[in-house]
Amino acid sequence: MAQQANVGDLLAMLDSPNLVVQEDITAAFKENLNSDRGPMLVNTLVDFYLETGSQQALHILSTLQEPHDKHLLDKINEYMSKLPTRLPTLSLLGHVVRRQPSWKHKLSQAPLLLSLLKCLKTDTDVVVLITGVLVLITMLPMIPQSGKQYLHDFFGIFGRLSSWCLKNPGHVAEIYLVHLHASVYSLFHRLYGMYPCNFVSFLRSHYSMKENLETFEEVVKPMMEHVRIHPELVTGSKDHELDPRRWKRLETHDVVIECAKVSLDPAEASYEDGYCSVPQHSCSHLQHRPADPDGSPYVTLYSSAGMSTSTPYSGSRVMYKSGQLPQIPNPQPSCLSTEPMQVTRQSRNGFLFEGKGTLVA
Repeated sequence: MAQQANVGDLLAMLDSPNLVVQEDITAAFKENLNSDRGPMLVNTLVDFYLETGSQQALHILSTLQEPHDKHLLDKINEYMSKLPTRLPTLSLLGHVVRRQPSWKHKLSQAPLLLSLLKCLKTDTDVVVLITGVLVLITMLPMIPQSGKQYLHDFFGIFGRLSSWCLKNPGHVAEIYLVHLHASVYSLFHRLYGMYPCNFVSFLRSHYSMKENLETFEEVVKPMMEHVRIHPELVTGSKDHELDPRRWKRLETHDVVIECAKVSLDPAEASYEDGYCSVPQHSCSHLQHRPADPDGSPYVTLYSSAGMSTSTPYSGSRVMYKSGQLPQIPNPQPSCLSTEPMQVTRQSRNGFLFEGKGTLVA
């Protein structure tokens, strides 16, 4: 009980405006985590973060080392199953994976990955779907070998959300569809870059069905116009690109660069001196839907250097045209990033996500 009271006192001072106090409290938490290998302190920090949006708690959680990785992933997985906490929990996961922790290879075997895939295959909240896709896009280069086990899930998610972009079963505002489309566009680049033979085979099979043909013409075909012919389509095979030996020699950033090499999109393509994206100052954000403590969150998306997505635009309003990517009413390219999302509390049930790769609730 005394230990719980002590942790409560530390939490109360964790976000102190006094930087010296803040650093001391953070150091105390890290020291306790180093000496206590149990899950209690990690669980307490996750609860505190979801309740308050504490930036210091977020920093501690996103820099956890083994063996606390299992405690963190188990706790995130627990909250992923609860609808009220799903969105902020996805944001927390986004922060963690963007740090590329030393234990990132364990993500492919964690129950959390199954929960993420289930969410993307069944959830109907468009903001949850957008956030989840961004997390998945970030994770894939860290666990490329997972394609052997989950490839059909990845492709199924792409098929579902591509159709959603066109048919809008949730009857959400068109601005949400623009952001969802941008997320699916980025997923297209990742899947085509990593598993081209299998992905093209899926596209051929899935969109040869009459009921999916319109989605192909309106949503998928324009995406295909923004990639090069992948060399693996000529020299590789479906089995080869799933062979774990193919990925052993590649680090996460190598996989990202390989994906960028086959893109014709300036926001996705690589440059001779390394992998980069359009400058942050050249992108703008979209913001909509006022905060509603009883409603779903709304979206603000910012650019960042790194893994980002842009879509061609024209015209003066958000709209779809046959055979084109979504058009965004802005004189500059809009970018969608998988940069970490920072969380601050806005209302009783809503979260405001600020910073790079932002979602606002």
